[in-house]
Amino acid sequence: MSAAAPTLVFLAVRAVGVLMLRWLSVAHGQRLRTSLSTWDGQWLLGIAAGGYDNTPTGLVDASNVRAVETPLAFFPGYPAAVASIRLLAGIEPLLAGLTVSLLAGLVMAHGLAQLGELVPGGSRRAGLLLVGLVAAAPMGVVWSMTYSESLFGACAVWALVATLRRQWLLAGLTTALAGTVRPTSAALLLAVGGALVIAALSWRDGWRPWAAGALAPIGLVGYLAYVAWRTGSVDGWFGIQRRGWNSHFDGGIATVRFSQQVLLSGRSVLEVGTVVVLAGALVMLVVCARQALRGELPWPIVVFAAGVLAMGLGSNGLMNSKARLLLPAVTLLVPVATALARQRLATAMWILAGVTLASAWFGGYALTEWPYAI
Repeated sequence: MSAAAPTLVFLAVRAVGVLMLRWLSVAHGQRLRTSLSTWDGQWLLGIAAGGYDNTPTGLVDASNVRAVETPLAFFPGYPAAVASIRLLAGIEPLLAGLTVSLLAGLVMAHGLAQLGELVPGGSRRAGLLLVGLVAAAPMGVVWSMTYSESLFGACAVWALVATLRRQWLLAGLTTALAGTVRPTSAALLLAVGGALVIAALSWRDGWRPWAAGALAPIGLVGYLAYVAWRTGSVDGWFGIQRRGWNSHFDGGIATVRFSQQVLLSGRSVLEVGTVVVLAGALVMLVVCARQALRGELPWPIVVFAAGVLAMGLGSNGLMNSKARLLLPAVTLLVPVATALARQRLATAMWILAGVTLASAWFGGYALTEWPYAI
């Protein structure tokens, strides 16, 4: 039972989220399978089924435009995993995609349980609470969708666990795999790469940090190079993002303007909730940074979270998707998990239950009420 605990916690929290989504989908005249595979989910399933050159012609970017290079905006790791499951199991793309997300979520859950034990002041209870909190994160509904977050989360969490254990080859391999899944892997590469550089220069672990350092960037750099070759432009992938989704790094100017407008007008529950999530993430980053300075939190965990926030908050694009873009910053919740673990079990469970219900409603409301929320 102890070995299965992370699986059970993750499944229980996500079951509440999916049931809430089903209830809200029915209330809005939508099908649950449609809600679980909307927007980018359709792109990823289309690439899994037909490759980059044979995606369904009805798929378009955020500007309702479709160019030859538009599918290249999506990294290949998740579609490749879906295509593999589809081939092996002989099932439809949607079911294959949901299977990949579920399995990856369970792998991530077990990594989170390990991470909660490895940090200073950590424990088995802290690890399991971390699993529950991450599963119930704002927009945690995406863990259960045909999106790439679950697969990226699994790679990233285990890369950090391997880094803390100084299992350098595993750290390099999982970082490389993460690089094929999402551009957010740049934050992971920064965290793991920094640890690899320190280990390599100290010569404490022989050749392994050097080999891992050569391996870690292959996924991210390799795909960006491929897109550059396909488009004939060095910044090919970034150009696709600018043209199709108006997404580019602006230092956070657009995010600040969006937050000001929302707080001044109170336009909607979703937008106010999104701003609250962004502010909460920044507060948790400060908490993590202070703990790291006191030696209470390993610095790679903080660097990774800071990198995810910098990429998510510092870019232009669809503002209502910001909460989803911050989802991979799972390590922000480590201090919360360790603090809850010191409370009475009943208190911790009631708090987790409340967070689970709030997350389930917020994610379901976002998907069924707001077409551009993810």
